[in-house]
Amino acid sequence: MEMYQTLRPLLFKCDAEKMHHLSLKALKALRALPFGDDVLLRFCAYGDESLAQEILGLRFYNPIGLAAGFDKDGRYVKALTTLGFGHLELGTITKIPQNGNPKPRLFRHENEQSLQNAMGFNNLGSIAATTKLKSLYPFCIPLGINIGKNKDITEEDAALNYQKTLEDMLEVGDYYTFNLSSPNTPNLRDLQNEKFVESLFTMAAQKTQKPLFLKIAPDMDRDFALSVCERALDSGASGIIATNTTTDTSLIANPKHGGISGAALCEKSREMFAAVAKALRKTHKNAIFISVGGIADAKEAYSRIKLGASLVQVYTGLVYQGPSLCAKINRELSALLKADGFDSIAQAVGADL
Repeated sequence: MEMYQTLRPLLFKCDAEKMHHLSLKALKALRALPFGDDVLLRFCAYGDESLAQEILGLRFYNPIGLAAGFDKDGRYVKALTTLGFGHLELGTITKIPQNGNPKPRLFRHENEQSLQNAMGFNNLGSIAATTKLKSLYPFCIPLGINIGKNKDITEEDAALNYQKTLEDMLEVGDYYTFNLSSPNTPNLRDLQNEKFVESLFTMAAQKTQKPLFLKIAPDMDRDFALSVCERALDSGASGIIATNTTTDTSLIANPKHGGISGAALCEKSREMFAAVAKALRKTHKNAIFISVGGIADAKEAYSRIKLGASLVQVYTGLVYQGPSLCAKINRELSALLKADGFDSIAQAVGADL
């Protein structure tokens, strides 16, 4: 961690998107060195049985996952696993390959420990991702597949677009997340309505018995978000992931364009997550809630867990804190559990509700 903090000013001189790709390639190269995996796991992973959970038939060694957007095509699954994650959510993946929005489209806001991205679901498409993942699956930790809509697909054809992507990837994922909440695909957030969500999850539940999730935006009206989430759960969803990035540029001193993640999003994401988890745990006792948005330390992760999150995910925190983030969070989480008298992470889920 200290070494990364020393190097970070130099690394941040590089364009954010280029640095992202270089970092992933460097991580992959480190694995190729003699004992590379052993060294990475020693510094970047932490194991404690109190952190493990069985959720929806899947074994999670710890509650910290990698959020969608970091590995869009599933090209770095093995390398990212050496950073100590309990699960990886890959994507966002679309049926048709697309280049995404014009560059530059990823920006750092260092004073706010935040990022702003306008990527636009750049990916190689569902067939390419499936071909890559077939050689790995089943994998040693759960792999989530985050599914999005192609930019040029109309709202009328959106359901079929999601369906075809899901069908392509049914044999390479442990759970599936429908992304209706990215701000970087025009009109995508319009699909966050009860009618569309009902048809989407009704279709998906007929295609697979694997867990299904809806990922929501932090900018929705609270009551409307609850009604949409409830309809998703009633229609076959296993749970809710809250939240995606925000379009609230008042959170950043010098905003660019695209969705904001990181520390600036933290409070807004926590508040939306808490509202959703508190309300829906009463009516859907078996639903699973995953919290993402501004989580960069054990204190915040533990807060979300006690608010009802069975799992949490990180992205921007990894960029600012470095590759040992998972080990640090998990080590401190273990201590927090013991201090509160919990024998397992499952006992802490929803403790503050």
